[in-house]
Amino acid sequence: MTNRLSKESSPYLLQHKNNPVDWFAWGKEAFEEAKTRDVPILLSIGYSSCHWCHVMEYESFENEGIAKLMNENFVSVKVDREERPDIDSIYMSAVQSMTGQGGWPLTVFLTSDGLPFFGGTYYPPEPRGGMPGFSQLLSAISDAYKERRDEIEESGSYLRDHINQSPENSADSTLESALLTKAYQQLLTQHDWESGGFGNSIKFPQSMALEFLLRYHQRHPDSQALEMVELSLQKMASGGMYDQLGGGFHRYSTDKNWLVPHFEKMLYDNALLSRLYL
Repeated sequence: MTNRLSKESSPYLLQHKNNPVDWFAWGKEAFEEAKTRDVPILLSIGYSSCHWCHVMEYESFENEGIAKLMNENFVSVKVDREERPDIDSIYMSAVQSMTGQGGWPLTVFLTSDGLPFFGGTYYPPEPRGGMPGFSQLLSAISDAYKERRDEIEESGSYLRDHINQSPENSADSTLESALLTKAYQQLLTQHDWESGGFGNSIKFPQSMALEFLLRYHQRHPDSQALEMVELSLQKMASGGMYDQLGGGFHRYSTDKNWLVPHFEKMLYDNALLSRLYL
């Protein structure tokens, strides 16, 4: 039996038409349903060629038990980021503000007014590798929405205001030197001095962070900014992240040493990295 997505034109949404999840497409109907039932919205954003989107569908959205939790406690909304990049941009900014990172599938929990209050990316069906299980997360979010509604709505409003006031939304904003130094210091604490890059598990190229460090080095040549950039670029180019046969960089490394790539190449990643290497 198919769900509402069978009426959509997006290939990505149509891939989910046979899920036991009672998916809604993005629109007025979903928000009205959430208000009528007084439940939060579970927003899932992805795209057709996204590997982890397919993994999460197979593990969770095709799981009858998890689908039952979703249907009973949420209004579940599926969005194709290639069809609605505007929605993806808004909620990606929200998740990045909450967690410091983003990616797809993008998983965001919203109030019935569309305010984000919790989010992340891929979640396994059960706890794994330090990540919470999706089924446990669904139960916890549902309970919190019932018991701590005022706190959740306040948090969502604060996050919305924070995003609206961010520098990219302010044409006349200027970055203070202290803020740049704080950003540099944060990157310094996250940098892997053995293998380059940032963090200690899955690693993305973080092109914009590296470009920021190059600019910071121009202002502060006595800093360690250039060392971080050079080490990261060298390690990425000599490892499995770089396609030694076909050229170009894969999207990310599944290990901290850049050895085992996720076999997907994105044009925007390679465009940003080309500026750094050139």
